[in-house]
Amino acid sequence: MKNTLSLLLILLSFSTGVKCESMESLQTAVQLKPGETLSLSCRGSGFTFSSYYMHWIRQQAGKPLQWMGWVSDGGGSKSYAASFQGRTEFTKDNSNSMVYLKLSGMTVEDSAVYYCARDTQ
Repeated sequence: MKNTLSLLLILLSFSTGVKCESMESLQTAVQLKPGETLSLSCRGSGFTFSSYYMHWIRQQAGKPLQWMGWVSDGGGSKSYAASFQGRTEFTKDNSNSMVYLKLSGMTVEDSAVYYCARDTQ
């Protein structure tokens, strides 16, 4: 399977009792070909979504968690880790309590578990 990237999407929150769920589909595994764009979504529930920054984090097999960046409470400000600059886009839709990740130019090195997380404050 050299030409296929396997990704597992798990969504979580850093706060006890708050969950994020993928609303894109019931599938938690995504397969892409190198060069394609990964699109993930996360719906927040159990908190005032519009009041919190949201983060994207990933973990490659056998490696520590890797912070990818954040999108602000209102969605207008974003910050990306240097290693994702230029090929990552975060968007936030407060009216539907959704946050989205797009990662372009996928490579085998992008095979990972991807996490959505709510900021603590």
